[in-house]
Amino acid sequence: MIAQAGVASRRKAEVMIAQGRVSVNGRTLRELGVRVDPQRDHVKVDGRHLKPSPPPVYLILHKPKGYVSSLNDPAGRPTISDLLAGVRLRVFPVGRLDFESEGLILLTNHGEMAERLLHPRYHVPKTYLTKVKGVLSREKIAVLEHGISLEEGQTKPATVKKMGIATENSWLEIRISEGRKHQIRRMLEAVGHPVLKLKRVRFGPLALGGLPPGRYRYLTDAEANALRSVMRSRDESTKNGQRARSKGKGARGRIPVSSSRFRVSNLSLSVLSPQSSVLGTPGLSPLASCPAWRRKP
Repeated sequence: MIAQAGVASRRKAEVMIAQGRVSVNGRTLRELGVRVDPQRDHVKVDGRHLKPSPPPVYLILHKPKGYVSSLNDPAGRPTISDLLAGVRLRVFPVGRLDFESEGLILLTNHGEMAERLLHPRYHVPKTYLTKVKGVLSREKIAVLEHGISLEEGQTKPATVKKMGIATENSWLEIRISEGRKHQIRRMLEAVGHPVLKLKRVRFGPLALGGLPPGRYRYLTDAEANALRSVMRSRDESTKNGQRARSKGKGARGRIPVSSSRFRVSNLSLSVLSPQSSVLGTPGLSPLASCPAWRRKP
């Protein structure tokens, strides 16, 4: 309810509950997942009544270069909130573009949807047009598409397309499914072609189109439905993957027995390492890198 009301994202709402900043019907709430009825229960956050959730609102903003992608800036620089005159409900950006970049930013008051769109599990693709210094070779494009090694690890594969014929500088269309800080700039810097201009033109099924810089528009019903459809398909893919891994784990756990008579003392079990993970969590012991290890009594 807190996230849907636009007070905070779902993750931040959980932190607020743990800090004792949320009360229901006069009692401080410290448990997560408690269901409330907005029409009957009185919910307070930091002592203020939380009103029933407004209808979800989604809009696209064409952020110009020279604006901060947040609603306020301690340094006093221009922010995207300066461009949202006429938007009555409180909305917040889904992701960011850096100060020198421009293009599509999705804004919403639907906290849960925003968090899911940004979660790495969903891999919502983002497409950028970028002007870079120099002309990229096929080999360097292949490196970008395969993945670049950054400080925090290898990037996921990208799609890179040359736009036109370049002689001095290059225009590229780059599609990624991650949201690391300054990712496009760092990827191109790593192959020796610094970014001169950067513009996001697509976010999932949403396209910037001909929206002028500094202007915004509300999503059409078709666009909002397409956004929800992306989330549903990602949820279904995740569930299918979890079921497949569970079946595989169950199959590995079964011990074939060729005879009803065998000696327990000679039994050797093939089991998963207790540190292993079906998701392949990094930083595990060498044992966990093996599909199974042999333990004998």
